[in-house]
Amino acid sequence: MTIFHPPLRTPLILLLASCLGGCSMIPKLSSDSPGKRAFIQYWPPPEGNKQLRLGIKDNIDMKGVVTTAGSEYLDRTNRPATEDAPCLAIARKRNVLIVGKTNLSEFAVAPSGFNGYFGTPKSPLSGWRSLIPGGSSSGSAVAVALGVADVTFGTDTAGSVRVPAACSGVVGLKTTHGLISIEGIYPIEPEHMDTVGPLGKDIAHTALGMDLLEEGFAKKYAAAMAANPSAKSIRIGRLRLKGTDPRIDAAVDQALIKAGFQVVLLGKDFQKKWDDAKQDGNILATAGAWISDRKYRGKFGISGRTKSAILAGRIAYNRGYKKAVARQAAWQNELKTVFKQVDFIALPTMQATPLPIPVNLKIGILEARVLEQQNTVAVNFAGNPALAMPIPLRNAGVPVTSLQLVGPRNSEAQLLNAGRLVEASEKKTSSNLFWEIIEKIKFPLQASAH
Repeated sequence: MTIFHPPLRTPLILLLASCLGGCSMIPKLSSDSPGKRAFIQYWPPPEGNKQLRLGIKDNIDMKGVVTTAGSEYLDRTNRPATEDAPCLAIARKRNVLIVGKTNLSEFAVAPSGFNGYFGTPKSPLSGWRSLIPGGSSSGSAVAVALGVADVTFGTDTAGSVRVPAACSGVVGLKTTHGLISIEGIYPIEPEHMDTVGPLGKDIAHTALGMDLLEEGFAKKYAAAMAANPSAKSIRIGRLRLKGTDPRIDAAVDQALIKAGFQVVLLGKDFQKKWDDAKQDGNILATAGAWISDRKYRGKFGISGRTKSAILAGRIAYNRGYKKAVARQAAWQNELKTVFKQVDFIALPTMQATPLPIPVNLKIGILEARVLEQQNTVAVNFAGNPALAMPIPLRNAGVPVTSLQLVGPRNSEAQLLNAGRLVEASEKKTSSNLFWEIIEKIKFPLQASAH
Protein backbone atom coordinates (compact mmCIF):
# COMPACT_ATOMS: atom_id res chain seq x y z
CA MET A 1 0.00 0.00 0.00
CA THR A 2 1.35 3.43 -0.94
CA ILE A 3 1.27 6.04 1.82
CA PHE A 4 0.80 9.58 0.51
CA HIS A 5 2.66 12.34 2.32
CA PRO A 6 1.88 15.85 1.05
CA PRO A 7 4.64 18.45 1.26
CA LEU A 8 4.84 20.41 4.48
CA ARG A 9 4.53 24.18 4.00
CA THR A 10 3.37 25.19 7.47
CA PRO A 11 4.49 28.64 8.70
CA LEU A 12 7.18 28.79 11.37
CA ILE A 13 4.84 29.96 14.13
CA LEU A 14 2.63 26.90 13.63
CA LEU A 15 5.63 24.59 13.69
CA LEU A 16 6.63 26.26 16.95
CA ALA A 17 3.24 25.53 18.46
CA SER A 18 3.44 21.88 17.55
CA CYS A 19 7.08 21.10 18.19
CA LEU A 20 7.85 22.79 21.50
CA GLY A 21 5.24 20.96 23.51
CA GLY A 22 6.55 19.34 26.65
CA CYS A 23 5.57 16.13 28.35
CA SER A 24 1.89 15.53 29.02
CA MET A 25 0.43 14.99 32.46
CA ILE A 26 -0.42 11.48 33.63
CA PRO A 27 -3.70 10.64 31.85
CA LYS A 28 -6.79 10.78 34.04
CA LEU A 29 -8.75 8.25 32.00
CA SER A 30 -7.99 4.70 30.94
CA SER A 31 -8.66 3.07 27.59
CA ASP A 32 -11.79 1.56 29.18
CA SER A 33 -13.40 4.99 29.53
CA PRO A 34 -16.89 5.18 27.99
CA GLY A 35 -16.81 5.35 24.23
CA LYS A 36 -13.07 4.64 24.19
CA ARG A 37 -12.19 8.11 25.56
CA ALA A 38 -14.85 9.86 23.49
CA PHE A 39 -16.35 11.29 26.70
CA ILE A 40 -14.92 13.25 29.61
CA GLN A 41 -18.17 12.66 31.50
CA TYR A 42 -20.70 10.03 30.43
CA TRP A 43 -24.21 9.44 31.71
CA PRO A 44 -25.57 6.17 30.31
CA PRO A 45 -29.18 6.33 29.13
CA PRO A 46 -31.73 4.10 30.89
CA GLU A 47 -31.96 0.64 29.35
CA GLY A 48 -34.47 0.57 26.53
CA ASN A 49 -34.64 4.36 26.27
CA LYS A 50 -35.42 5.49 22.70
CA GLN A 51 -34.79 9.23 23.09
CA LEU A 52 -32.32 11.01 20.85
CA ARG A 53 -28.92 10.84 22.58
CA LEU A 54 -26.96 14.09 22.47
CA GLY A 55 -23.31 14.60 23.35
CA ILE A 56 -21.95 18.06 24.20
CA LYS A 57 -18.35 19.09 23.60
CA ASP A 58 -16.76 19.93 26.93
CA ASN A 59 -16.01 23.53 26.07
CA ILE A 60 -19.75 24.28 26.08
CA ASP A 61 -21.29 25.25 29.43
CA MET A 62 -23.91 22.91 30.85
CA LYS A 63 -25.59 23.93 34.11
CA GLY A 64 -24.28 22.04 37.13
CA VAL A 65 -21.30 20.53 35.27
CA VAL A 66 -17.67 21.65 35.27
CA THR A 67 -16.54 22.84 31.82
CA THR A 68 -13.00 21.49 31.48
CA ALA A 69 -12.19 22.58 27.90
CA GLY A 70 -10.04 19.43 27.88
CA SER A 71 -7.68 20.87 30.52
CA GLU A 72 -6.40 19.37 33.76
CA TYR A 73 -6.13 22.86 35.22
CA LEU A 74 -9.77 23.71 34.55
CA ASP A 75 -10.85 20.25 35.64
CA ARG A 76 -9.27 20.95 39.03
CA THR A 77 -10.15 24.62 39.45
CA ASN A 78 -13.36 25.43 37.54
CA ARG A 79 -16.66 25.46 39.38
CA PRO A 80 -19.78 23.92 37.82
CA ALA A 81 -21.45 26.18 35.26
CA THR A 82 -24.31 28.21 36.75
CA GLU A 83 -26.32 28.13 33.52
CA ASP A 84 -26.46 26.45 30.13
CA ALA A 85 -24.85 27.98 27.07
CA PRO A 86 -27.66 29.43 24.94
CA CYS A 87 -26.95 26.90 22.17
CA LEU A 88 -28.46 24.20 24.44
CA ALA A 89 -31.80 25.99 24.81
CA ILE A 90 -33.71 24.08 22.11
CA ALA A 91 -32.38 20.71 23.26
CA ARG A 92 -33.51 21.52 26.83
CA LYS A 93 -36.93 22.70 25.66
CA ARG A 94 -37.42 19.44 23.73
CA ASN A 95 -36.20 17.28 26.61
CA VAL A 96 -33.42 15.74 24.56
CA LEU A 97 -31.35 13.17 26.49
CA ILE A 98 -27.84 14.53 27.02
CA VAL A 99 -25.53 11.54 27.53
CA GLY A 100 -22.24 13.27 28.26
CA LYS A 101 -19.56 15.89 27.76
CA THR A 102 -17.27 14.88 24.90
CA ASN A 103 -13.49 14.94 24.80
CA LEU A 104 -11.36 17.53 23.03
CA SER A 105 -7.80 18.71 22.79
CA GLU A 106 -6.85 21.13 25.57
CA PHE A 107 -8.47 24.55 25.02
CA ALA A 108 -9.45 23.24 21.56
CA VAL A 109 -6.08 24.20 20.05
CA ALA A 110 -4.70 20.87 18.72
CA PRO A 111 -5.91 19.80 15.25
CA SER A 112 -4.84 16.18 15.83
CA GLY A 113 -7.34 15.75 18.70
CA PHE A 114 -4.58 14.71 21.08
CA ASN A 115 -5.23 15.08 24.82
CA GLY A 116 -2.52 13.93 27.20
CA TYR A 117 -4.64 14.24 30.37
CA PHE A 118 -8.08 12.88 29.51
CA GLY A 119 -6.66 10.52 26.90
CA THR A 120 -6.91 10.57 23.13
CA PRO A 121 -9.74 8.69 21.42
CA LYS A 122 -8.56 6.90 18.30
CA SER A 123 -10.33 7.11 15.00
CA PRO A 124 -12.84 4.27 14.44
CA LEU A 125 -11.23 3.94 11.00
CA SER A 126 -8.09 2.62 12.70
CA GLY A 127 -6.77 -0.77 11.69
CA TRP A 128 -3.54 -2.24 13.01
CA ARG A 129 -2.32 1.33 13.59
CA SER A 130 -4.19 3.79 15.80
CA LEU A 131 -5.16 6.81 13.72
CA ILE A 132 -5.74 10.35 14.97
CA PRO A 133 -9.36 11.31 15.66
CA GLY A 134 -8.85 14.86 14.41
CA GLY A 135 -9.40 17.92 16.54
CA SER A 136 -10.40 19.64 18.33
CA SER A 137 -13.89 18.06 18.55
CA SER A 138 -12.37 14.58 18.70
CA GLY A 139 -14.79 13.05 21.19
CA SER A 140 -17.83 14.49 19.43
CA ALA A 141 -16.92 12.70 16.19
CA VAL A 142 -15.83 9.43 17.81
CA ALA A 143 -18.94 9.22 20.02
CA VAL A 144 -21.18 9.46 16.95
CA ALA A 145 -19.03 7.04 14.96
CA LEU A 146 -19.11 4.45 17.75
CA GLY A 147 -22.87 4.78 18.20
CA VAL A 148 -22.79 6.00 21.81
CA ALA A 149 -24.48 9.25 20.78
CA ASP A 150 -26.89 9.94 17.93
CA VAL A 151 -25.90 13.59 17.55
CA THR A 152 -23.16 15.69 19.10
CA PHE A 153 -22.34 19.38 19.25
CA GLY A 154 -18.82 20.51 18.42
CA THR A 155 -17.12 23.83 17.86
CA ASP A 156 -15.25 24.92 14.76
CA THR A 157 -12.68 27.72 14.65
CA ALA A 158 -10.37 26.41 11.92
CA GLY A 159 -11.95 23.04 11.09
CA SER A 160 -12.63 21.52 14.49
CA VAL A 161 -15.98 19.99 13.48
CA ARG A 162 -15.06 18.99 9.92
CA VAL A 163 -11.58 17.55 10.54
CA PRO A 164 -12.77 15.09 13.25
CA ALA A 165 -15.74 14.20 11.04
CA ALA A 166 -13.29 13.41 8.23
CA CYS A 167 -11.01 11.37 10.49
CA SER A 168 -13.90 9.30 11.92
CA GLY A 169 -16.02 8.84 8.78
CA VAL A 170 -19.05 10.83 9.96
CA VAL A 171 -20.85 14.04 8.95
CA GLY A 172 -20.04 17.44 10.42
CA LEU A 173 -21.53 20.86 9.71
CA LYS A 174 -19.67 24.13 10.30
CA THR A 175 -22.30 26.85 10.65
CA THR A 176 -22.27 30.46 9.47
CA HIS A 177 -20.31 32.68 11.84
CA GLY A 178 -22.79 34.54 14.05
CA LEU A 179 -25.78 32.31 13.24
CA ILE A 180 -25.68 30.33 16.50
CA SER A 181 -24.80 32.00 19.80
CA ILE A 182 -21.33 31.15 21.11
CA GLU A 183 -22.00 32.70 24.52
CA GLY A 184 -21.11 30.21 27.25
CA ILE A 185 -18.59 28.45 25.00
CA TYR A 186 -14.88 28.49 25.84
CA PRO A 187 -13.48 30.85 23.19
CA ILE A 188 -10.55 30.82 20.81
CA GLU A 189 -11.20 33.61 18.31
CA PRO A 190 -14.87 34.51 18.79
CA GLU A 191 -14.90 37.84 16.95
CA HIS A 192 -14.09 36.38 13.53
CA MET A 193 -13.81 32.56 13.62
CA ASP A 194 -15.58 30.59 16.39
CA THR A 195 -18.76 28.64 15.58
CA VAL A 196 -20.77 25.74 17.00
CA GLY A 197 -22.19 22.97 14.82
CA PRO A 198 -23.65 19.43 14.80
CA LEU A 199 -22.12 16.06 13.98
CA GLY A 200 -24.08 12.93 13.08
CA LYS A 201 -23.55 9.48 11.62
CA ASP A 202 -25.33 10.58 8.43
CA ILE A 203 -27.01 13.59 6.83
CA ALA A 204 -30.38 12.91 8.47
CA HIS A 205 -28.94 12.90 12.00
CA THR A 206 -26.84 15.98 11.29
CA ALA A 207 -29.99 17.79 10.14
CA LEU A 208 -31.64 16.75 13.41
CA GLY A 209 -28.67 18.23 15.24
CA MET A 210 -28.96 21.48 13.30
CA ASP A 211 -32.64 21.66 14.22
CA LEU A 212 -31.53 21.56 17.87
CA LEU A 213 -29.32 24.59 17.27
CA GLU A 214 -31.54 26.77 15.08
CA GLU A 215 -35.26 27.17 15.74
CA GLY A 216 -37.27 26.40 12.62
CA PHE A 217 -34.42 24.70 10.78
CA ALA A 218 -36.49 21.60 9.96
CA LYS A 219 -38.79 23.75 7.81
CA LYS A 220 -35.82 25.31 6.02
CA TYR A 221 -34.40 21.86 5.32
CA ALA A 222 -37.74 20.56 4.03
CA ALA A 223 -37.97 23.58 1.71
CA ALA A 224 -34.43 22.98 0.44
CA MET A 225 -35.25 19.34 -0.35
CA ALA A 226 -38.44 20.36 -2.16
CA ALA A 227 -36.62 23.03 -4.18
CA ASN A 228 -33.88 20.63 -5.34
CA PRO A 229 -35.05 17.01 -5.16
CA SER A 230 -32.26 16.03 -7.56
CA ALA A 231 -28.72 17.26 -8.20
CA LYS A 232 -29.09 18.09 -11.88
CA SER A 233 -29.87 21.79 -11.34
CA ILE A 234 -27.18 22.36 -8.67
CA ARG A 235 -23.94 23.97 -9.86
CA ILE A 236 -20.72 22.88 -8.14
CA GLY A 237 -17.41 24.72 -8.39
CA ARG A 238 -14.69 22.09 -8.06
CA LEU A 239 -11.59 23.40 -6.28
CA ARG A 240 -8.34 21.45 -6.69
CA LEU A 241 -5.48 22.15 -4.30
CA LYS A 242 -1.82 21.26 -4.62
CA GLY A 243 -0.55 18.51 -2.33
CA THR A 244 -3.76 16.46 -2.31
CA ASP A 245 -3.55 12.67 -2.50
CA PRO A 246 -4.71 11.91 -6.08
CA ARG A 247 -6.88 9.03 -4.78
CA ILE A 248 -8.79 11.53 -2.63
CA ASP A 249 -9.24 13.92 -5.54
CA ALA A 250 -10.52 11.02 -7.64
CA ALA A 251 -12.98 10.01 -4.90
CA VAL A 252 -14.36 13.57 -4.73
CA ASP A 253 -14.74 13.76 -8.51
CA GLN A 254 -16.50 10.40 -8.63
CA ALA A 255 -18.91 11.36 -5.84
CA LEU A 256 -19.90 14.57 -7.63
CA ILE A 257 -20.39 12.76 -10.94
CA LYS A 258 -22.45 9.99 -9.35
CA ALA A 259 -24.75 12.52 -7.70
CA GLY A 260 -25.37 14.24 -11.03
CA PHE A 261 -24.29 17.81 -10.22
CA GLN A 262 -23.28 20.35 -12.84
CA VAL A 263 -19.54 20.58 -12.14
CA VAL A 264 -17.20 23.36 -13.28
CA LEU A 265 -13.52 23.63 -12.44
CA LEU A 266 -12.49 26.75 -10.50
CA GLY A 267 -9.40 28.48 -11.87
CA LYS A 268 -5.86 28.86 -10.57
CA ASP A 269 -6.49 32.49 -9.62
CA PHE A 270 -9.15 31.43 -7.13
CA GLN A 271 -6.93 28.58 -5.93
CA LYS A 272 -4.23 31.14 -5.09
CA LYS A 273 -6.73 33.31 -3.21
CA TRP A 274 -7.92 30.22 -1.27
CA ASP A 275 -4.34 29.41 -0.27
CA ASP A 276 -3.81 33.01 0.87
CA ALA A 277 -7.03 32.86 2.92
CA LYS A 278 -5.81 29.64 4.49
CA GLN A 279 -2.66 31.37 5.68
CA ASP A 280 -4.61 34.35 7.03
CA GLY A 281 -7.12 32.07 8.74
CA ASN A 282 -4.31 30.13 10.38
CA ILE A 283 -2.86 33.40 11.69
CA LEU A 284 -6.19 34.37 13.27
CA ALA A 285 -6.76 30.90 14.75
CA THR A 286 -3.21 30.72 16.10
CA ALA A 287 -3.44 34.23 17.56
CA GLY A 288 -6.69 33.18 19.23
CA ALA A 289 -4.72 30.95 21.61
CA TRP A 290 -2.96 34.10 22.86
CA ILE A 291 -6.11 36.23 22.90
CA SER A 292 -8.14 33.70 24.91
CA ASP A 293 -5.60 31.62 26.86
CA ARG A 294 -2.66 33.87 27.76
CA LYS A 295 -3.84 34.10 31.38
CA TYR A 296 -3.11 30.36 31.74
CA ARG A 297 0.42 30.27 30.34
CA GLY A 298 2.05 30.11 33.78
CA LYS A 299 -0.44 27.76 35.45
CA PHE A 300 0.41 24.27 36.68
CA GLY A 301 -1.76 21.71 34.94
CA ILE A 302 -1.55 23.31 31.50
CA SER A 303 0.39 21.03 29.16
CA GLY A 304 3.68 22.19 27.69
CA ARG A 305 2.20 21.70 24.24
CA THR A 306 -0.64 24.12 24.99
CA LYS A 307 1.75 26.65 26.51
CA SER A 308 3.73 26.47 23.27
CA ALA A 309 0.53 27.10 21.30
CA ILE A 310 -0.12 30.17 23.45
CA LEU A 311 3.43 31.40 22.77
CA ALA A 312 2.93 30.86 19.04
CA GLY A 313 -0.34 32.79 19.34
CA ARG A 314 1.52 35.75 20.80
CA ILE A 315 3.92 35.75 17.85
CA ALA A 316 1.06 35.47 15.35
CA TYR A 317 -0.87 38.25 17.05
CA ASN A 318 2.08 40.64 17.08
CA ARG A 319 3.34 39.88 13.58
CA GLY A 320 0.29 39.35 11.44
CA TYR A 321 -3.10 39.43 13.17
CA LYS A 322 -4.21 42.97 12.29
CA LYS A 323 -3.03 42.65 8.68
CA ALA A 324 -4.91 39.36 8.28
CA VAL A 325 -8.09 40.87 9.73
CA ALA A 326 -7.77 43.73 7.25
CA ARG A 327 -7.78 41.24 4.37
CA GLN A 328 -10.90 39.39 5.57
CA ALA A 329 -13.46 41.57 3.77
CA ALA A 330 -11.73 41.08 0.41
CA TRP A 331 -11.86 37.29 0.84
CA GLN A 332 -15.52 37.43 1.81
CA ASN A 333 -16.26 39.47 -1.30
CA GLU A 334 -14.32 36.99 -3.43
CA LEU A 335 -16.54 34.17 -2.22
CA LYS A 336 -19.65 36.24 -2.87
CA THR A 337 -18.50 36.64 -6.46
CA VAL A 338 -17.88 32.90 -6.87
CA PHE A 339 -21.32 32.08 -5.44
CA LYS A 340 -22.94 34.16 -8.17
CA GLN A 341 -21.56 31.58 -10.62
CA VAL A 342 -21.97 28.34 -8.63
CA ASP A 343 -24.17 27.15 -5.77
CA PHE A 344 -21.43 25.39 -3.78
CA ILE A 345 -17.68 24.82 -3.80
CA ALA A 346 -16.47 21.21 -3.53
CA LEU A 347 -13.06 20.01 -2.38
CA PRO A 348 -11.64 17.36 -0.03
CA THR A 349 -11.94 18.11 3.68
CA MET A 350 -8.44 16.70 4.15
CA GLN A 351 -5.62 16.35 1.63
CA ALA A 352 -4.59 12.94 3.02
CA THR A 353 -5.97 10.08 5.08
CA PRO A 354 -5.79 10.32 8.91
CA LEU A 355 -2.27 10.15 10.26
CA PRO A 356 -1.23 7.49 12.82
CA ILE A 357 -0.93 8.45 16.49
CA PRO A 358 2.81 8.32 17.32
CA VAL A 359 3.48 5.29 19.50
CA ASN A 360 5.77 7.30 21.79
CA LEU A 361 3.06 10.01 22.17
CA LYS A 362 5.55 12.67 21.08
CA ILE A 363 3.22 14.61 18.84
CA GLY A 364 5.87 17.06 17.54
CA ILE A 365 5.52 17.62 13.82
CA LEU A 366 2.17 15.77 13.72
CA GLU A 367 0.16 18.88 14.61
CA ALA A 368 1.85 20.88 11.87
CA ARG A 369 1.14 18.13 9.34
CA VAL A 370 -2.54 18.08 10.25
CA LEU A 371 -2.73 21.88 9.96
CA GLU A 372 -1.25 21.66 6.49
CA GLN A 373 -3.51 18.81 5.37
CA GLN A 374 -6.83 20.34 6.41
CA ASN A 375 -8.71 22.38 3.79
CA THR A 376 -11.00 24.03 6.29
CA VAL A 377 -9.68 27.26 7.79
CA ALA A 378 -10.22 29.42 4.68
CA VAL A 379 -13.96 28.86 5.22
CA ASN A 380 -13.74 30.06 8.82
CA PHE A 381 -11.82 33.11 7.67
CA ALA A 382 -14.80 34.01 5.47
CA GLY A 383 -17.47 33.02 8.01
CA ASN A 384 -19.33 30.78 5.56
CA PRO A 385 -20.91 27.39 6.34
CA ALA A 386 -19.41 24.10 5.17
CA LEU A 387 -20.36 20.42 5.29
CA ALA A 388 -17.95 17.49 5.65
CA MET A 389 -19.29 14.04 4.77
CA PRO A 390 -17.82 10.58 4.10
CA ILE A 391 -17.45 9.20 0.59
CA PRO A 392 -15.87 5.90 -0.55
CA LEU A 393 -12.10 5.75 -1.00
CA ARG A 394 -10.29 2.93 -2.75
CA ASN A 395 -6.82 1.44 -2.21
CA ALA A 396 -5.79 3.86 0.54
CA GLY A 397 -5.85 1.84 3.77
CA VAL A 398 -9.14 3.33 5.01
CA PRO A 399 -12.53 2.86 3.29
CA VAL A 400 -13.63 6.51 3.28
CA THR A 401 -12.40 10.03 2.80
CA SER A 402 -14.35 13.26 3.29
CA LEU A 403 -16.02 15.58 0.79
CA GLN A 404 -16.33 19.22 1.85
CA LEU A 405 -19.10 21.37 0.40
CA VAL A 406 -18.88 25.12 1.05
CA GLY A 407 -21.89 27.37 0.63
CA PRO A 408 -22.95 31.02 0.82
CA ARG A 409 -23.72 32.48 4.23
CA ASN A 410 -26.81 30.94 5.90
CA SER A 411 -27.05 28.09 3.38
CA GLU A 412 -26.93 25.26 5.95
CA ALA A 413 -30.23 23.75 4.75
CA GLN A 414 -29.13 23.77 1.11
CA LEU A 415 -25.74 22.28 2.02
CA LEU A 416 -27.38 19.42 3.89
CA ASN A 417 -29.70 18.80 0.96
CA ALA A 418 -26.72 18.62 -1.41
CA GLY A 419 -25.08 16.22 1.04
CA ARG A 420 -28.26 14.16 1.09
CA LEU A 421 -28.10 13.82 -2.70
CA VAL A 422 -24.46 12.69 -2.55
CA GLU A 423 -25.25 10.22 0.23
CA ALA A 424 -28.23 8.79 -1.66
CA SER A 425 -26.26 8.36 -4.88
CA GLU A 426 -23.42 6.61 -3.05
CA LYS A 427 -25.77 4.17 -1.35
CA LYS A 428 -27.51 3.53 -4.65
CA THR A 429 -24.39 2.86 -6.71
CA SER A 430 -21.94 1.43 -4.15
CA SER A 431 -22.08 -2.20 -3.20
CA ASN A 432 -24.07 -3.28 -0.16
CA LEU A 433 -20.88 -4.90 1.14
CA PHE A 434 -19.16 -1.50 1.28
CA TRP A 435 -21.88 0.01 3.49
CA GLU A 436 -21.94 -3.10 5.70
CA ILE A 437 -18.20 -2.64 6.28
CA ILE A 438 -18.69 1.03 7.14
CA GLU A 439 -21.43 0.20 9.67
CA LYS A 440 -19.22 -2.42 11.32
CA ILE A 441 -16.35 0.07 11.57
CA LYS A 442 -18.55 2.79 13.03
CA PHE A 443 -20.64 0.86 15.52
CA PRO A 444 -18.56 -1.86 17.21
CA LEU A 445 -19.62 -0.63 20.68
CA GLN A 446 -23.32 -0.12 20.05
CA ALA A 447 -24.39 -3.36 21.66
CA SER A 448 -22.22 -2.98 24.77
CA ALA A 449 -21.52 0.70 25.40
CA HIS A 450 -24.80 1.44 27.11
